[in-house]
Amino acid sequence: MIRWNDEARMSKDASKPHRHHPARPRPKLPHSRQFDHASAMFRALGEPSRLRLLTRLTAGEICVSELAQLEDEKVSTVSARLKALHGAGLVNRRREAKHIYYALSDTHVLRLVQNALEHASEK
Repeated sequence: MIRWNDEARMSKDASKPHRHHPARPRPKLPHSRQFDHASAMFRALGEPSRLRLLTRLTAGEICVSELAQLEDEKVSTVSARLKALHGAGLVNRRREAKHIYYALSDTHVLRLVQNALEHASEK
């Protein structure tokens, strides 16, 4: 049972290392904007259909209409998913005449997708 004096001492000493735990190096945390951006990326990755699109893009750049055909979905549906991925910085896009092509934004995204799927296969 914690007495009032013990409780006051615990809150006063909360910033000090606990005497029973060894001192450890503390990593320097990234800026809060980086956490916000990473969180937005994970939200975009959190939808299986968007993750599947990213997986298709690991083979290289592809047109929206091709992706829609592969996914057996409407172009508008696939475009909306790609827009969310683009907004999170996970894909790049370019226009060529009437076609819009998408590709993974960089190798970090490729590794992120591969690692997530690899980890999921272990469960």
